[in-house]
Amino acid sequence: MSAWFQSPILTATLMLVASSVFMTFAWYAHLKNLSEKPWWIAALVSWGIALFEYLLQVPANRIGHTELNLGQLKILQEVITLLVFVPFALFYMNEKLSWNYLWAGFCLLGAVYFIFKA
Repeated sequence: MSAWFQSPILTATLMLVASSVFMTFAWYAHLKNLSEKPWWIAALVSWGIALFEYLLQVPANRIGHTELNLGQLKILQEVITLLVFVPFALFYMNEKLSWNYLWAGFCLLGAVYFIFKA
C-alpha cells in the first residue's frame, strides 16, 4: 500500500469532508425540507444528522492532530466547509452563485498560507 494512503493528514481530511457534508445538511437542509414544521422538530432532526458528523469529526481531529497543530486543523476545516457549502448552496438549496463566494475563498487561501507558513 502506498504511503499517502496511510497519511494522517489525508485520512483526517477525508473524514472531515464527510463530516462537513453531514453538518451542512444538519445546519441548513431543514430550511428547505422542514420549513413547514415547528422549529423543535427541525432541531431534533438536525441533532440526529449531527451525531454522524461528530462520529467522523472527533476521530478526524484526533488523527489530524498527530501531524497538524490546532490552528492548522481549524483552517483546514474552514476550507473544507466552504468547499462543501458552495455546491450544497448551489445545487441543493438552489441559491445563486455570487462573487462573494470567490472572495471568501481567496480570504481562506490567505488564511491557509499564513497558518501553514513555517
